[in-house]
Amino acid sequence: MIEIQNVRKSFGSLEVLKGIDLTVAKGEVLTIIGGSGSGKSTLLTCINGLEPIDSGKILVDGTEVHAKATDLNKLRQKIGIVFQQWNAFPHLTVLENVMLAPRKVLGIPKARAEEIAVKQLTHVGLADKLGVYPTRMSGGQQQRMAIARALAMSPDYMLFDEVTSALDPQLVGEVLDTLRMLASEGMTMICVTHEMKFAREVSDRVAFFHKGVMAEIAPPAELFGAPKDPELQKFLAATH
Repeated sequence: MIEIQNVRKSFGSLEVLKGIDLTVAKGEVLTIIGGSGSGKSTLLTCINGLEPIDSGKILVDGTEVHAKATDLNKLRQKIGIVFQQWNAFPHLTVLENVMLAPRKVLGIPKARAEEIAVKQLTHVGLADKLGVYPTRMSGGQQQRMAIARALAMSPDYMLFDEVTSALDPQLVGEVLDTLRMLASEGMTMICVTHEMKFAREVSDRVAFFHKGVMAEIAPPAELFGAPKDPELQKFLAATH
């Protein structure tokens, strides 16, 4: 599981995480909602070790992410992360993009890496795009390729940072369907999202962040149906 204990993080004089405490159990889907600048995306990059923290602890299966002795490259193999921007290598085909990390990071032989890549691209509905270059695909397809690329590392956890926010509205659904599929298969996921319907449908719990504080956390029916925090009430009223 992922354990976050009293985590604080500042950028200069701006404190973006103000003592976050949160535990995500194996197989759980947690979505994080809140206004921009509330600390949601920063938390994901801290869990993955891409950002240092100022104090507190983040543990993934008992390993302290920010401890000096922790091999971050090894730890990151357990934690896939997908961002708003998919950052594919334009000179490589879709298949080659997804094969790259298993070969380079895990040292998997080419034939096996290709098998894994084909399996994960098929999984996200891109079996017909293996030889295509990323620039020839829609944003939704590129984002699904980024998900396949993360899954090719066989992670135990997946972090999704507003993966639909850069997409045209008609492409959002296909990416959310992919996340729904992963959730139904039992993947442990933390999703930062603006998609309230998705948060309501897929999550085991929803956390509302406001100005660096986790102001409320509850199962979706409770959080959306009877929000207690005044800021959450305002936020939900504005998103309808």
